[in-house]
Parts: sequence; structure tokens; C-alpha cells
Amino acid sequence: MKINMNQWMQNILKSEKRKAFPLMPYLGLELTGKKILEAVKDGQVQSRCVQAIASRFPSIASVTIMDLSVECEAFGGTIRFVENEVPTTIGAVVNDMNDAEALKMPEVGAGRTGVYLHAAQLAAQATTDRPVFGCHIGPFSLAARLCGMTEIMVKLRKEPAMVETVLNKCTEFLVQYAKAYKKTGVNGIVIAEPAAGLINATQCEKFSSSHVSRIVSAVQDENFLIIIHNCGNTHKLVPAMLVTGAMGFHFGNAVDMKQIMPQVPAHIPAFGNIAPILFRNGSSMEVREKTTELLMAMKDYPNFVLSSGCDIPPGTPLGNIDALFDALADYNT
Repeated sequence: MKINMNQWMQNILKSEKRKAFPLMPYLGLELTGKKILEAVKDGQVQSRCVQAIASRFPSIASVTIMDLSVECEAFGGTIRFVENEVPTTIGAVVNDMNDAEALKMPEVGAGRTGVYLHAAQLAAQATTDRPVFGCHIGPFSLAARLCGMTEIMVKLRKEPAMVETVLNKCTEFLVQYAKAYKKTGVNGIVIAEPAAGLINATQCEKFSSSHVSRIVSAVQDENFLIIIHNCGNTHKLVPAMLVTGAMGFHFGNAVDMKQIMPQVPAHIPAFGNIAPILFRNGSSMEVREKTTELLMAMKDYPNFVLSSGCDIPPGTPLGNIDALFDALADYNT
């Protein structure tokens, strides 16, 4: 459904009531009786999970699954699949400059990227009461998976040219992938760039934000909104993140939102940041108390949007999500 996302964002900023957009597509598995492996390999199954969540909870938007192995797999990475576990990458694809120069950019649709585009298209077609966001990995996080997380940190200092070679290929692919998402009819994408939370502000701007901004420039407009998700330690990275030009930013529970919000301009929504592990392992009362505490701390920031700190894990009790929305309803009244 076509939505003016500038207006959607303005409605959030001007509303007297706080809104919530937790990242929770995996919770649709319980509602649909499906396994993780089915959802990450079948776009129709994933779409049904997204739709089930939209029917069950009053979130202001829906989002497809955040699976950071998808794009790495398309580049030739090895992925570990287990029926009821989120897929993970194994080993490295790029070990040196020769590998970096030989790295071939895949076609959009390669591997499971086509599955996720199909899920986004079906979810967008079926959802008529709220925006739907697709989700893909950020350039630095993709490069880190292709090179190895530990290895890329060393190469940032010793072989920055190699890292840039990989990053340019990652970014070129992600620009095309984002354009393909836009064609599915979704209203935006969440770009997950958690690895950028492990580097300093100067490195973040050079090796992450400058590349993310290429994606933003290619696809963001009044009908298509980009939200940057970084669940790392971003206290000192906010200015570097803002240069991407994205219209929204999503923060993880590694940070205190009271330190984040003063850095975010009032016209930009900032989403966060109840810990996913609290939803998974805490009680409904604990979720309710933490939600109320966060809402009270954010009372002076109209651009704050209540969310989870990251993707809420499979197996989370649905009653704990109810507790978040109950606390929100109480706060708003």
C-alpha cells in the first residue's frame, strides 16, 4: 500500500500519544505454527508470520525478518541452518586483497535474497492499515561477515584499501537490493548495521555511514523511508550515523536512550530500546515495569518511538509483548 512516509513520520512526531514499533517478525512463527527454517527459506511462510503479528499487535508498522546471513550467502558465504535456530554465517569468503578483487557481486535474487523480496511483496500486498518495512544488512556488517568479524577489525588498520574494495562491492549490491525492495511495494527498509557499533566514530563515518548514504540517496523519498538499526555501543556514534541522511534511527539496548536522544534532531524519529532478552526470559511484570520506566525517561522527546533493542528472538512469550503494549496504553492515558 502506498503511504506518504513523510506524513507518517510527521504524525508520529506531532502525536500526543507515544507509538510503538518493536521488531518481532519471528514471533509470527508461534501464531502460524511454522519453524524458523521454513520462514527463512519460504517467502510465503515469512509473509504469513508478518501478517499474523500485524493482526495480533497494534504496532505502527510491520517488518520482515532480520536475517544477517542472507546477503553473505548471496556472495558465496557458507551458512549454518538448523530447524529452530536463526541462520548463522561460517568462515570467511575474503582473506586478502586478491580475494577482495576477485569477489563477484551477485545478482539480486541470488541465494535467499529472492525469498526475502517475495516475503516483502506479499506482506506489502496483504497489509493495508500500516507501513511494511523490508530489512537488509548494512555494508560494513556485510563486509565483516565476508571477511570475518575479528579479521576486519585488524584489516581496518593494516589493510584499509582491502576493506574499501570489499565495501564498494557490498554497497553496490545493497543499492540494487534496496531498489528491488522498493519495487515490491514496501514502504521502506530497516538497514541493520550492528558491526558499525564496534568501531570508533571516525571509522564509522568512513567505513559505514559514507556507504550507507549511497543506499539512502538511491532509494529514500517521500514514499520510502530508511531506518538505520545499530544495536552496538552508539553513544559516541550518533553524529556519524546522522550523516547517512536516513529518516529514522533504531538503537539497541547497549545504550542509554537518555544519552542518545539529546543528540538526535527533533525532526528525526529515534526507536528503542527494551532488551530482547527481557522479552524472551523476563516476566510480564518486568517488561511492563521496564517499558514504563523508559517511557517516563523519554517524556521530553516527542521523536522517541518505543521499540525493542533488536529483533525479538523466537520463543518469546506473546504475553510479554502484550505487557509492552499494555504499559504503553496506560502511559498514554
